[in-house]
Amino acid sequence: MPSPPTRIAGVDVARGVALLGMGAVHVLPLEDAGGDPTWVEHVASGRSAALFAVLAGVGLALAYGPRPSLPRAGAAVVVRAALIGGVGLLLGLLDSGLAVILAYYALFFVLVLPWLRAGPRALAASALAVAVVVPFISRAVRDDLPDRDTASPDPGDLLEPVQLLSELLLTGYYPAAVWAAYLLAGLAVGRLALGSRRTALGLVVVGAALAAGAMAASALLLGPLGGLDRLRDVARVPEGETLEEVVQASRFGNVPTDSAWWLATDAAHSSTPLDMLATTGSSLMVLGLALLVSTRLVAPLAAAGSMPLTLYTAHVLVVATTDTDDPTRYYLTQVVVALVAATLWRRYLGRGPLEAAVAAAVRPLRRTRT
Repeated sequence: MPSPPTRIAGVDVARGVALLGMGAVHVLPLEDAGGDPTWVEHVASGRSAALFAVLAGVGLALAYGPRPSLPRAGAAVVVRAALIGGVGLLLGLLDSGLAVILAYYALFFVLVLPWLRAGPRALAASALAVAVVVPFISRAVRDDLPDRDTASPDPGDLLEPVQLLSELLLTGYYPAAVWAAYLLAGLAVGRLALGSRRTALGLVVVGAALAAGAMAASALLLGPLGGLDRLRDVARVPEGETLEEVVQASRFGNVPTDSAWWLATDAAHSSTPLDMLATTGSSLMVLGLALLVSTRLVAPLAAAGSMPLTLYTAHVLVVATTDTDDPTRYYLTQVVVALVAATLWRRYLGRGPLEAAVAAAVRPLRRTRT
């Protein structure tokens, strides 16, 4: 069965890139033998998950169109979110050692429902406001919230809804109150003419400028404007590391609250304003490049990107049930198997199995456009 004609191959290619990047972060070393960051840390850490979230917003825009019927579309989005979140909670039962994103991902969808009918300008402005303002609100309230309990919520956490909601919204690895900015940005992009080469080039240019501007602003705030000097008074620097290394280390969702200057960093996975802007920019750039590339050259990547829920779930299952002393071979084996399996499945069966199950569940609640 062929893919639905309304699919945009470049979006699937970008989603495939996000999947491969997240897999690399999960499997390959982030530091070399000397303790220096590897290419995975420099290139994929933080950016791959952000790209995954931005593309979720793009997917929403493409699935429901610019003016969806809110009761039906909203119900469909909620059911979709519940199913994805349910898969995420079940994966949290596994001893994978991964911070599974799906429970957070489900909440992303629910949080952006009020913007489902908004136009691209309103969406872009809202994305900017959330990315810049909410990290400051988060810093102000996080000390009064329960500490993060787990990297990956599981069904047992439903018995403590306040703790679970606190983690999913603000204290967890992918704080949805902040990361909703990615979906809003993706919704804005999804309202554009993605089949246009001009749009694709614009995404590359705007994305590169946004990423570079955020990185430059962080360097200015931490350097000439004195941010590092302020952080020197509060930061704990382990022996053998420098303050700069501590500030730029991956933060797994949030920075400390003991100084507002932590929010000047653009460190990977820190959910600061400048991290959000830089990773949104890199996501737009990747999507623009994916829209420009010849799909025939990267058809397996597009096939993988058309079934992200299935392949992400399979990846977590593999990591939880297998081990290796050769991370590079382990990763490349997973990549090859995923690309081949996705290509064959898409060619002969169409949607990925989990995607098909979710689509079947929401079909009665939404219009027929896919």
